[in-house]
Amino acid sequence: MKKSSVGLSLQEETNQFLASYQDELSDLYIKSALAGWKAANTGNQSDFEAKAKAELELKTFHSNKDRFTKIQELLKASASLDPLTVRSLQIAELEHKENQLPNELIKQMVDLSTKIEQTFNTFRGEIDGKKFSNNELLTQIEEENNSVRRKQIWEALKQVGEAVAPNLIELAKIRNKAAKQLGYKNFWDMRIRLQEHDPVKLVALFKELEKSTNKPFSQMKQTLDKELAKRFKVKISEIQAWHYDNPFFQAAPPSDKIDLDEFYKDKKKEDIVQIAKRYYSDLGFDVDNIINRSDLYEREGKDQHAFSTDIDRAGDVRTLQNVRPKAESMDTMLHEFGHALYAEHTDRSLPFNIRDSAHIFTTEAVAMFFGAMPSNADWMVAYLGIDPKTAKQAKDPLAEQRKREQLIFARWTLVMLNFEKALYENPTQNLNKLWWKLVERYQKVRQPKGRNASDWASKPHFTIAPVYYHNYMMGELFAAQIRATLAKQSIDKKAWGEFFKTKIFFPGMRKQWPEFVKEATGQTLSAKHFAKELK
Repeated sequence: MKKSSVGLSLQEETNQFLASYQDELSDLYIKSALAGWKAANTGNQSDFEAKAKAELELKTFHSNKDRFTKIQELLKASASLDPLTVRSLQIAELEHKENQLPNELIKQMVDLSTKIEQTFNTFRGEIDGKKFSNNELLTQIEEENNSVRRKQIWEALKQVGEAVAPNLIELAKIRNKAAKQLGYKNFWDMRIRLQEHDPVKLVALFKELEKSTNKPFSQMKQTLDKELAKRFKVKISEIQAWHYDNPFFQAAPPSDKIDLDEFYKDKKKEDIVQIAKRYYSDLGFDVDNIINRSDLYEREGKDQHAFSTDIDRAGDVRTLQNVRPKAESMDTMLHEFGHALYAEHTDRSLPFNIRDSAHIFTTEAVAMFFGAMPSNADWMVAYLGIDPKTAKQAKDPLAEQRKREQLIFARWTLVMLNFEKALYENPTQNLNKLWWKLVERYQKVRQPKGRNASDWASKPHFTIAPVYYHNYMMGELFAAQIRATLAKQSIDKKAWGEFFKTKIFFPGMRKQWPEFVKEATGQTLSAKHFAKELK
């Protein structure tokens, strides 16, 4: 083995270098995670300022040019290092690449992003002078049958877009400036590559997804629009964006054959948590620690969405949710706990910076796998206590609704991927027009006549999780592949749990995702199992 100038082997020298890096990284990471958790829970200006400061410190830490140069030098000699060391260096290199920027530019991005995020957290849509939370508006639009009133609610859900759009466009320009300084075409190109994706292959994958879902989506939507026209007493040609319960049409409205919320009418919000606890217990997982650390119910000023966070990569895993006695909350609860369990069961002996999911889409796959359970008739008998006869009658409608959800989500991700790619290619173009062009193409939802508003900007992911949505869809593909793998194995729930613990959770980021996926499922990642589920 090679020797350094001070007599240490290259492996020993690298170990010392990485040990110092990991110690500093873990301290800053924990500080940032705790600050983010507090800000999401309070909505206070001072807490968001502290969050921004902690995020900036972490980014500034990774802007160290000498350390970046050292990492690159060590990677050139990777053949002389053990595999975990090399992987740790690879991830450290990716972290540093994005932050090889002037501190002032990094600060601009963090400050503006935080400002936009705070607006999302505290904004309340207004109708006739009265303000409503996001969840209140979502509940209203689900229950409202009057088209005029639905339009008002839908517009209120979009009002935040006008409040944040100018800042979002400015943020896109700053992000592009940063990416170009680092040698990338734009921010989208940079983020894709730093996620260890090939941009050309990714675009090709989504073009294939469009092609494979064109016909089934069109057929499904024709049927759906007939149902909506009947419900709202309008012509099919009069169906508008506000007739779909979800303001972005990213989720399926209840069908006229089955409404999952009917099975939750006698539930309390606390019941949702207990059902999730019992289900995961049957798989061999104890979620008490996660529950005890989490913030699960709505509160003024609190983030209105949901997320899971691994505070220290050593056992402090939490979720933030706004649980209601609704089917969507049951889905979200199982989804977020899926993320949390992944984090909790990753091999903690791994170096800190690879003590994480194999890829962001693999943890999404786990979350989506479990989040789909409430649409399974057998699961509903076991955990909601519905009558087996009722479950049998519901089986086909549930399967149809699940197919709708898969198709609708696939088409929604096509909008997000292509809009965000175009946004960073040219942030000064008419984004309002572009948004509706893509919505009409991929989702077949007509632009409201005369509407020219920043509806695209009301989606918080452009700020809090930029260039990310493709990973959700890849997560769906991997989730389908996991289901196909488990279908060939034991149906015992504990065996399922053991599969996730050993094959999915424990490996962490020790290998690049293509190799991880093949080892976990015996196959390379493809869309074939997802496509099969749509037949």
